[in-house]
Amino acid sequence: MGKVLKPGVTIKGSKDGLHFFLDESRPFSTLLSELQYKLENASTLFDGPDTNIYIKIGDRRITREEEKELRALFAVRKNLIIRSIEAADGKPYLIDNEDGIHLLAGTVRSGQVLEHRGDLLLLGDLNPGGTIRCTGSIYVVGALRGLAHAGCEGDERAILAASQLRPTQLRISDVVSRPPDEWDESEISGMNFAYLLGGQIAVDKMHHLSRIRPEMEWKENRFRK
Repeated sequence: MGKVLKPGVTIKGSKDGLHFFLDESRPFSTLLSELQYKLENASTLFDGPDTNIYIKIGDRRITREEEKELRALFAVRKNLIIRSIEAADGKPYLIDNEDGIHLLAGTVRSGQVLEHRGDLLLLGDLNPGGTIRCTGSIYVVGALRGLAHAGCEGDERAILAASQLRPTQLRISDVVSRPPDEWDESEISGMNFAYLLGGQIAVDKMHHLSRIRPEMEWKENRFRK
């Protein structure tokens, strides 16, 4: 018998209303689909008088567009009133600068998924079992040891850079890197970046970035500081 997958959206009732807990390890798009299904098919739970809704999104941040999609799902039921959307530990849940380079300090731990529109500069580590997905490039001032997906909406000019590049898997656009055990030492020692070359993921030293991607020279300078 196969393993039963736990729901990504958990609903708990209280005297204040209904609390929706979103699994931080699941892609946000998957959670929205599951939430939509529950709102459409659990009419006995959601029909009735006005009900306060409290949404907990876990240790993640979402874009304004994702927030709009989330609110739109509840707007279909006029009696469900969103009172709050909260990230873990009361942190801000919105990504402010979606189209620029976003700075984030901390560690992406096993089971966590960090998603961002634009470029991301992480001051910290991406641990094994953790995932970062960006529509732009990903820069890690620390160890990149998990799964990183740059250009996830098809940007083949995106890159992945890290102080220590030791991933479980790299993806750029729809191209997947070779297994980590096939990498040689020159590709994982020192500051390196990965990019697409001839339809495959190549790895080079960070100081060659401005030659291979001239338009990214200002980003390289920011990363090296």
